[in-house]
Amino acid sequence: MKRRRLGAVAVALCLGGALTACGNGAGEGRVATGPAGRPGGSGPVPPSGEVVLVPLDGRGPSGTGTGAPSMPPVPSSPSSAAGPSGSPPPAPAAPAPTRPTPSGSSRPAAPPPQFAPPSQTQPQPQPPQEPAPGTPPPPRPAALTVGEPLRAPTNRRWCEKVTVQFRNTGGSPVRSGTTTFATHIIGALGVDWATVESAQPLPAPIEAGATRTETYTVCVDAWRVPLGMRIETQDVTASWG
Repeated sequence: MKRRRLGAVAVALCLGGALTACGNGAGEGRVATGPAGRPGGSGPVPPSGEVVLVPLDGRGPSGTGTGAPSMPPVPSSPSSAAGPSGSPPPAPAAPAPTRPTPSGSSRPAAPPPQFAPPSQTQPQPQPPQEPAPGTPPPPRPAALTVGEPLRAPTNRRWCEKVTVQFRNTGGSPVRSGTTTFATHIIGALGVDWATVESAQPLPAPIEAGATRTETYTVCVDAWRVPLGMRIETQDVTASWG
């Protein structure tokens, strides 16, 4: 009977919060008669495995024996989406411009048309145009022929007289030109030692279809023709414009 009274008193003290009571499975109770702490009074004594603590916020029993309420989860903020270095996330790309359609809806704008450069074509050659009837044909160019030179001696071994005939067989007159003489130097035994060229003007003008005869005095350097040698002008050519 005495044990039951002690157990009832211990339960009442636990519920009142003034004293800490505990009980075992056999119905025996222990009552703390002094201040809570270690056997020397140096600090609080942790509960044993026989004590069950109930948190004040009503979250249920805790098996850790600490009795501290757990912290609620911290809500996420927009800054939590930043990268590991704390920099803000990249901004989203701007949408493509839209163009309204007849129905009122919008769609992406089409790219501007590309214009190819105009092709460069080579001009085609035109056929020669025929002259109109009754138009005289254009005159043919001048064509000068040179006859065989006629030689005549002079009182100097290194000079001679050369007569040349020029005939214009073309359709245009010869306005100017040059005649070139090739004079050979002949030795006493008939050896051709050298050829010397000299030039003189044509007897211009020479009309188309006309013939002109001119006599020239052709000379070479005196030292080229020593005593016993002579000269012969064998070739005559002409150039005109």
